Parts: sequence; structure tokens; C-alpha cells
Amino acid sequence: MKFIRKNIVCRFGIPREIISGNGRQFQGRRIQEWCQGLHIRQKFTTMAHPQANGQVEVTNRILVQGIKRRLERVGENWAEQHTSVLWAYRTTPRGSTGESPFSLVYGTEAIIPAELGLPSHRVMSFSEECNEKSPKGESRSYRRVKGKSFLCIQRYKNSMINSYNKRVKSRSFQLGDLVLRRADALRPIGKLDPTWEGPCKITSILGKGAYELKDPEGRPLPRPWNVHNLKILCIIRSLWRIPESQGPPPTQVLWRIINSQGPPPCSG
Repeated sequence: MKFIRKNIVCRFGIPREIISGNGRQFQGRRIQEWCQGLHIRQKFTTMAHPQANGQVEVTNRILVQGIKRRLERVGENWAEQHTSVLWAYRTTPRGSTGESPFSLVYGTEAIIPAELGLPSHRVMSFSEECNEKSPKGESRSYRRVKGKSFLCIQRYKNSMINSYNKRVKSRSFQLGDLVLRRADALRPIGKLDPTWEGPCKITSILGKGAYELKDPEGRPLPRPWNVHNLKILCIIRSLWRIPESQGPPPTQVLWRIINSQGPPPCSG
């Protein structure tokens, strides 16, 4: 909560919503009341799906690599290099945007030490008088940079989507489907423990592979689940050696536990 207030609210203003993981630090009563007081909507990523946090993970990996390169020179004082590594990251153009994070925030590139040792054109041609008259021109230039960056991001996303679709076969579920969820997505499991739990029922399709579920007792699960941690439950009637004279088939019994309405699960 202190980090959000200090580094987000006090720097960029109150956000409309905050998307976070499912850690306890984001679900406590204090942070919920604090967000409600500022009218901030909390949204959570799907359970056990780190890809949803991919942008943050990529940024952290780049920063860790930058710190590793300095370890031999600085030794145990690596923590002091964190600011320098962040500066290098913020002033380096990114492949996804074509611009540096610094320029996208402030509308101009930062002056780096190399431009002072070997003065660049903008350093040599700087004039305080012209600088006071140029805000409108800089504003138009900033809008062009933002527009160019937006197009670059769209091309980058389309390229990533096409590459992903070529390698991965998509799966989807329908409303009312019975599914099993991966057990190790919630907690560590032993070698002899079942790897899947359920059955659960699909109650809502959120899009992009995210689904809301309810357990066999009809209680909604607190967080959405990603398709990668689910698989369809298919009950084969021929495996159940119970005469129909002794009662309804087990497939119907199981379905009634989940919900008495809708089509029955697949059977053979």
C-alpha cells in the first residue's frame, strides 16, 4: 500500500483501477478499504498464470541482467547500482515502442553523459531564448512520437499474436461445461496426490482464456482461472457398471450435484 501511494498515486495521480496478482498483500482488508476510499477498482489476474504478469517479468529480467554485468566490478555493493541500471533502462529505446520510456513520459530524450563528453547537436545548439518559445512545437512533436509509438506497439502485438498462434493450439470451453482444475496451481502437491481437482462448472467466459467457475457445491470460486490450468471432464457411461434399475446413471447424479439445468456432460 505504501508503494502504491508513494510511487503511483503521489506521482501520477489516482488510477481508475489496479491490476495485481493474487498475493495476500493485495487482498488484505486494509488495502481493500484504502482502494475503496479512493474509488480505485481492484482487478486480479487469473490463478497460477504468470504469463498475465509477463510485461513486469520481462522488465525485471532486463534489470537483473544489468545488475549481473556489474557484479564483478562492484561486488557486494550491487544494490547501489540499482539506480544506474534503472536509468539505463529508462533511456534506452525499447523494441516494442521504438522509443525510450523517458521520451514517452516527458516528450524528449534525456541528456546522457556521452552527450557532454562529445557534445551532440542538441547540446551545442541549445538556446534559452528559443527554449522558452518552443513549448507548442514540442507539444506537436510529442503527439507525433506518441502516435508513432502506438502504431509500433500494435505491430509488435500482432507479430507476437501470430507467432503464438502458430505454436499453440487454442482451446476453449462453453458455458455449463464441467472441467477439472490443476491441483498444483493452488498449493504444492505430493508425488502420489491427484494432479487434477473437481469437477467445476464454467459459469462465465471472461475472454482471452479466462473463466469463472463454481465448485461441486455450487459456490463460486473467488478468482478466474486460465484455460491452461483447466481440462474438460468427459464421463464415459460404459465405465459405470450400475444397472439403471438401481437409480439414475452416475452421469446424471453428478450433473445434478453441479446444476440441475443445462445439457448433460459428454458420454460414450
